[in-house]
Amino acid sequence: MTTEILSNELENRLKAFFTDVIDPKDMAKTIREVNYILSLCSMRGCETVETEFNNLEDNFYWLNRLAEVLDPYLDVD
Repeated sequence: MTTEILSNELENRLKAFFTDVIDPKDMAKTIREVNYILSLCSMRGCETVETEFNNLEDNFYWLNRLAEVLDPYLDVD
């Protein structure tokens, strides 16, 4: 893991994301839920995904939003 300091632009995007888009505690919960579902899926042969699909679908959205804040890729023209 790098100890690189965040650029001002990235820091501003993160602040805006966690101020205007989603609460940091909600994002942490989202990450934990995805980890939980994917871990159970790998251990149980994916039966968990079917029962947790709506949760996974919503959380997938938020993880992609965070990824776009950290390193814009999909939103770049």
